Amino acid sequence: MGSRNGKRRRVLIRRRPVSRTDRRIGVLFAAFLCVFAVVAARAVWLTTVRAGALRAQAQLQHDARVVEPGLRGPILDRRGRELAVSEEAVTVYANPFLINRPAAVAARLAPLLRMSEQEILARIADRKRGFVYLRRRLAPELGERLRRLRIEGVGTLPEPRRVYPQGALATQLLGAVGTDGYGLFGLEQAADRWLRGRDGARQVVRDALGQPLRTITLARPRAGKTLRLTIDAVLQRQVERVLADTGERYAARGATAVVVDPRDGAVLALANWPTASPERSLELGPEVRRNRAVQDTYEPGSTFKPFTVAAALSEGVISPLDSFDLPPTIRVADRVIGEAHPRGWERMSVADILARSSNVGTVTIALRLGARRFDRWMGRFAFGRPTGIGLPGESPGIVPRLREYSGSSIGNLPIGQGLAITPLQLLAAYTALANHGVMHEPYVLAGRRKPGRRVLTPEVADTVARMLEGVVGPSGTGSEAQIPGYRIAGKTGTSQKPDPLTGTYSHSRYVASFVGFAPVGKPRLLVLVAVDEPKGEIYGGAVAAPAFERIVSFALPYLGIPPS
Repeated sequence: MGSRNGKRRRVLIRRRPVSRTDRRIGVLFAAFLCVFAVVAARAVWLTTVRAGALRAQAQLQHDARVVEPGLRGPILDRRGRELAVSEEAVTVYANPFLINRPAAVAARLAPLLRMSEQEILARIADRKRGFVYLRRRLAPELGERLRRLRIEGVGTLPEPRRVYPQGALATQLLGAVGTDGYGLFGLEQAADRWLRGRDGARQVVRDALGQPLRTITLARPRAGKTLRLTIDAVLQRQVERVLADTGERYAARGATAVVVDPRDGAVLALANWPTASPERSLELGPEVRRNRAVQDTYEPGSTFKPFTVAAALSEGVISPLDSFDLPPTIRVADRVIGEAHPRGWERMSVADILARSSNVGTVTIALRLGARRFDRWMGRFAFGRPTGIGLPGESPGIVPRLREYSGSSIGNLPIGQGLAITPLQLLAAYTALANHGVMHEPYVLAGRRKPGRRVLTPEVADTVARMLEGVVGPSGTGSEAQIPGYRIAGKTGTSQKPDPLTGTYSHSRYVASFVGFAPVGKPRLLVLVAVDEPKGEIYGGAVAAPAFERIVSFALPYLGIPPS
């Protein structure tokens, strides 16, 4: 019995088999724990490392700062005609964060905005961006068509654009404005600070769906100031028409013409050829945008000779009644100077020398004047210095100073060779000849007239003016510039251009020019025409003088100037 009680009872515990359901629950629980851990880690990362960037992105998506450019001031001609104005236009923008199907949106916008789908897609595909421009300064009616499409994430805002009501008129003078509203060349660039208004700004607050909730004005825009010019739009158009006809007729490389009132220097017209509208000129390159009247320099040739004569008369080394026995050529140092048209020995008065544009006669006068006095007079006429008109890119020219003279300089400088000046510099000097000895700086901004400066006595200036009447007489080189009923004075010029390959003067490339004023005695118009590299005819009397005659024949009655 004791042994029976001493035996231990064995208890067998059988484990219940783990079912498939239990395994699945365990796996799901483990997966849940992993996901929770990842989410928790992501949340920590977003709220610490990425917190600043996300706040900025949210701000972009719900708050947008929109710049409201101040309306650019208009440019007017002397009579108040609009040459450049700003008008309301539409700028198209996008909020990529709100665009779910960028490719489809790009396909709908491409034909309307005249952009490629790829270009649009590149701007709207990045959803991290909160505001992007698609096209700026479009016609208002295009904005209305776009609004009717109701594309989520694409909108419009008003933004002014620059327009030129006169088309291609005075493009090189006026200039053009870029996409961001800054002047790129011409007066738009030179007077940019005057014309530009002060930009305003507003903040647009949107809800989660991108719909505007309210607009906060941060700063109100302020319009720019009006710029009034001395240019006359009607006269400018006529000058450009004549210049284009001349350039095309002689297949020239380029041409320029300037009309000035010699009484005060006001520029009434300033034209260049070839030309294009301001918008097109930005596409066609710098050649079309170049203002040749102030940027191009050239050797003035015979149009320079009146200043040699004026200086000699002022110094008393010649008198108006002097005559000279002139050989066919004249030697100065190592240079032999002849005439444009060969001749024998001939006796000429000072007036004859100018009327027939004698190189030998002008050099003979210059030798009496001497290099030192000649150089001093070139300074008095302001050759080699900018005129001060204030247009971008004005060249000072290239005029040798006395210390730079060679032995032959007194043989070529007095006949307009060996120096380079701008057309406007030459015209400024001619104001002294036309205006009884008082020289005026040309100006194009109304109200910016500067006091004149006397450089010649009235007697000398009027004497030279009467001599220049002979240039347009029957036996003068500028007879094509005659206008019935008016006293006209002027000077032709035919200057050879240097050949950069040989270092000598070209025998095929010339600048044909004419400078003249009317009426003599009571001048109201001073006109320069210069044609670069004409083909066929090369002489200023044949190419430029007829253009002068057409311009002045229109301008005299248009401005109400009675016959002499």
